[in-house]
Amino acid sequence: MAFTGDALLIRGCGRTDFQQGSPETLYKSVHEQIFTLPDECLLYPAHDYTGQTVTSVSEEKQFNPRLTKPLSEFCRIMNNLNLPKPKQIDWAVPANLACGIQDAA
Repeated sequence: MAFTGDALLIRGCGRTDFQQGSPETLYKSVHEQIFTLPDECLLYPAHDYTGQTVTSVSEEKQFNPRLTKPLSEFCRIMNNLNLPKPKQIDWAVPANLACGIQDAA
């Protein structure tokens, strides 16, 4: 089993439009790290908005609507999602960049 965080979601993937994200880096990371695991390896994402909790390498290689595309198309898709800015992004990004450590002042 592997825990994929926000990189690989069930039939999706994490955003790359903030926090120094890169569609190319995400794609290569998933394809070179996660998709090289055995097909039967169970994958647990950080969260899912539809109530699903587990997938497999094989399922995502076959059915992930973004990550089954060639790199160039994946980058085009990710660069044109036009998603709304997350509500807590101005607080979360600095905290994430500091590894969650915040100054109490």
